[in-house]
Amino acid sequence: MATTNTDTTTTRTVIEPLLTFDPTLHFHTSIKSIATSSQSFIYLGTSSGSLLLLSINPDTPNDKNPSTKDPKSTLDDPNSTLDFDIPFRNVSFIKSVTIGDSAVETVLLLDEIGKVIVLSDGFLFLTDSGLVQPVKKLGFLKGVSFITKRVKSSESECSDLSGFSSLEGSSASSRILSRLGGGVRGNGVKDSVQKGEGDYVFAVVAGKKLMLIELRVVPNDKEVDLLVLKEMQCIDGVKTIVWINDSIIVGTVIGYSLFSCITGQSGVIFTLPDVSSLPFLKLLWKEKKVLLLVDNVGIIADEHGQPVGGSLVFRKGPDSVGELASYVIVVRDGKLELYHKKSGDRVQTVSFGSEGSGPCIVADEESGNGKLVAVATPTKVIFYRRVPTEEQIKDLLRKKNFKEAVSLVEELKSDGEISNEMLSFVHAQIGFLLLFDLHFEEAVNHFLQSETMQPSEIFPFIMRDPNRWSLLVCVYSFILQDLFPCQYLLFDKRWLICLPLVS
Repeated sequence: MATTNTDTTTTRTVIEPLLTFDPTLHFHTSIKSIATSSQSFIYLGTSSGSLLLLSINPDTPNDKNPSTKDPKSTLDDPNSTLDFDIPFRNVSFIKSVTIGDSAVETVLLLDEIGKVIVLSDGFLFLTDSGLVQPVKKLGFLKGVSFITKRVKSSESECSDLSGFSSLEGSSASSRILSRLGGGVRGNGVKDSVQKGEGDYVFAVVAGKKLMLIELRVVPNDKEVDLLVLKEMQCIDGVKTIVWINDSIIVGTVIGYSLFSCITGQSGVIFTLPDVSSLPFLKLLWKEKKVLLLVDNVGIIADEHGQPVGGSLVFRKGPDSVGELASYVIVVRDGKLELYHKKSGDRVQTVSFGSEGSGPCIVADEESGNGKLVAVATPTKVIFYRRVPTEEQIKDLLRKKNFKEAVSLVEELKSDGEISNEMLSFVHAQIGFLLLFDLHFEEAVNHFLQSETMQPSEIFPFIMRDPNRWSLLVCVYSFILQDLFPCQYLLFDKRWLICLPLVS
C-alpha cells in the first residue's frame, strides 16, 4: 500500500459514543494510564497512585445463537442483531486500591491467569484482576521505566526461552529453581509450576539494562514466581518498547532499534529527524505487526522492523494509538480518528473534547478485534461501541452511498469477517436500489457481480422454458431498438434482456 492522502473523510460510521465516566466523582485526581480486558473490565491508573476498576455491564442479547441466521435477513430486518451487537447499559465503579504515592504509569493485564502488573515509581506491583488480594511489591526490580509483554505470531516463529539460565539479579531460590526445573513458592516449598512461557514473559527496561522476566504460576495456588531469564545492555533514553516473537523494538529520541532476545545483539532500524516528535510504538494485535510513529506518519513493520503494507498519514502526530479490527485509532486535541490499515483512508472523525484539554490515551482489547474502545483524558473516560457491520452496511445503503458500501463489504470479505454469500447479497441489494432509481446499466452491473442473483428475481415472469410472456419480452426488446438506444446484457449465459440506456 502506498502512502495515501487522507484529507477526505468518508461517511462510514464504525464506532459510536456509548457513555462517559467521570472519575472525579470518586477521587480528586487525574488519569495517567488505562487498560481494557476482554471481560469488559476497565483499569484506570491515577496520578495519585491509585488503581481503579470499572465494569461495563452488557444487556442480554435476544438471540443467543444468531450465527444460524440467514445473512440476507440481517439486512432485511432493521431490528436484527448479531452476537456482537450488545448494547452496553452502564459503567459501574467496582473498587480501588492504593499502589503508592506516585503515579500509576502502566497497567499490564494477564487475563489468562487473572493477574495485573502495575508500574509505579520505578517498581512493579502485582495484584489480582478483581483487586481483592493485597498488592504485592516485586522488590528485586528497581528503577523500572518500561515493561511490555511478549507477543507471539506463531509458535514456529518464537524461540523457547525456558532454557535460559542467566539469572543475574535473581534470588538464590530462583537459581535453584532454574537448576531443578521446579517452582519455589513464597514459603520456600518446592513444587511444580505451570509454565506460561510466551504468555507470561516480559521485557523490562531498568536503567541501562533490558531484562527478560518470566512469571510462573503454581497450579492450584495463588502464588507466583518471577524469574530473570536474561539481562542485556540497553540504550539510554528509551521512550517506548514492543516485544514480538524474538525481536524487542525500542524507540528513543534518536530513533528505533531492534534487540534479539536470544543473542542480545542490537541494530538500528532507522534514525529520526533532528526535529521530531517523541517515538511511539503500537503493536497491531490482529496482524501481529508493529506501527512505528514518525511525527504524523505511522509505518507498519514486521517483527524485524522492515516496512510491510505501507504507511498511514495522520493529520497530526497523535498522543496515543489504538486498534479496532481493520482500523487504526489515533487521538489528539479532543478528536478521535479512524484510519483503514490497508487503504490508509480516514474513515471517521469523532470529537470528544476541546483542544488543550490535555494528553489523551486510547485503550483497546488485545485481540485487536474487540467491541469496545476507551479514550481517557486527564479528567474523564469516553467509551465507544463498535457498530456492527450489518448496521454499517444498512446505514450506507440508506444514504445511497453504494461505493462505500461495496468497499466495506469487500474489506470484510478480504478479512474473512463475512461470507461470499453476503457480498453477493449486498451487490444484489444495491442493484435493486439502482434499478428503482432508473439507473439500469449500473444496476445490471451489480446484478452481474452477485453470484447468487437469479434472473427470475428481477423479472419473475421470465421462466426457464419459452412462454408467451418471455416471447413478448423478446418482441418488445426489438421494438425498443427502433425507439431508444438499447444494450443487450448476458447474465452468465442464462438469459438475455434488453434495457434502455437511461441513467
